[in-house]
Amino acid sequence: MATPSAAPDAFARAVDGLRAAAPRPEILLEEIPAPQRLAPFSFALSATVLRAGDEVASGRLILLHDPAGHEAWHGDLRLVTLVTAELEPDMAGDPLLPAVAWTWLTDALEQHTAEYTAIGGTITQTASTRFGELAGPAPTADLEVRASWTPTSTDTAAHLLGWCAMLASTAGLPPPGVTALNDRHRVG
Repeated sequence: MATPSAAPDAFARAVDGLRAAAPRPEILLEEIPAPQRLAPFSFALSATVLRAGDEVASGRLILLHDPAGHEAWHGDLRLVTLVTAELEPDMAGDPLLPAVAWTWLTDALEQHTAEYTAIGGTITQTASTRFGELAGPAPTADLEVRASWTPTSTDTAAHLLGWCAMLASTAGLPPPGVTALNDRHRVG
């Protein structure tokens, strides 16, 4: 796989945009090895979302570039993501959750004016209860968002910020500048 410095200008500009954007402090980004077989050029980031010091969500964002273009992508760049987050167990069966989670992505991209086409994905809710030798903690519930979309320009900073906003929503973080009621300090 070619490195960004040996890559076409469009890919190098797209990678620069992903590297330049700065998310909110609860979201820790790290460059990771990108998949080798999905496209001639690729770049990947991982994210960890912390709430009160605990990891509550994680994700990967992968940038793919095929200079020849790709018919299904409707372009030559593609962003692919996988996000997982812990849920309150009672939310795992909420039939509205998948539609709401999908809007976390599309609304966040719109809010950050990240223009795109050919968006698609899946939302999965799971609940797990351990038994027998694996018995242990209380039942757990998770949300998984898998999505991909084609940026309509190489200015990917807005896409990264939109993705980070979706991560924050998925993790249950309040919007920037808002303090959640359960995070307030008691006076007394």
